[in-house]
Amino acid sequence: MKTIGIIGGMSYESSIHYYERINKQVNEIMGDLNCAQLLIYNVNFQEIRKRMLEGKWDEIGNILVSIAKTLERAGADAIVIATNTIHKVADYVELEISVPLIHIADAVSIKCQEKDVTNVGLIGTRYTMEENFIIDRLARNGIKAIVPEDKNDISSIDRIIFDELCKGQIKKESKEEYLNIINKMIKNNHIEGIILGCTEIEMLIKEEDLDIPIFDTTQSHIDAIVNYCLNER
Repeated sequence: MKTIGIIGGMSYESSIHYYERINKQVNEIMGDLNCAQLLIYNVNFQEIRKRMLEGKWDEIGNILVSIAKTLERAGADAIVIATNTIHKVADYVELEISVPLIHIADAVSIKCQEKDVTNVGLIGTRYTMEENFIIDRLARNGIKAIVPEDKNDISSIDRIIFDELCKGQIKKESKEEYLNIINKMIKNNHIEGIILGCTEIEMLIKEEDLDIPIFDTTQSHIDAIVNYCLNER
């Protein structure tokens, strides 16, 4: 079994899901008392978020490289960034380490390909929707991602993530707002599926809420991590 180094805490709510599900899935496959071999570095997200708002992505990249190298020295066979947004610096981290980085966009692309879905909607933080670090990586895998056209929709999705979901708050009105935005994308852009491109959104939107396939980046990433951990891919 390979050891996975996880950079978590962004937010801790989603990192809990990573820890719990990776171990559960490994145990379901291997049985007995087997669980995953994990090294977890939990950052203080307040310090990262402050730099995000100040546009200091170089500093964030350097922080993550330092953490990734620490995990590598501690014995990690692969590195995982347990969040979509911070994959903005994933290419930089990948270049600076000597072990693989399991990229979240590659993981969700596999799920889309398995269902022959190539035209998808993408929702996430403002960074994920307005910049290309996830969209371009999806495109490399043959997946065309479309984001909301209305800037107010983008602002609303982003606000709910940081003000509510990252704090563990689940609100009915926020769920309805998300579903309205997604249904607008289905109508206007004829998307075949929707990527929940933030590790917290799965707390709000469920498979049964929509008539098109939902591709949850959290679960997709976890599946890829488990496969790598057990040398299945």
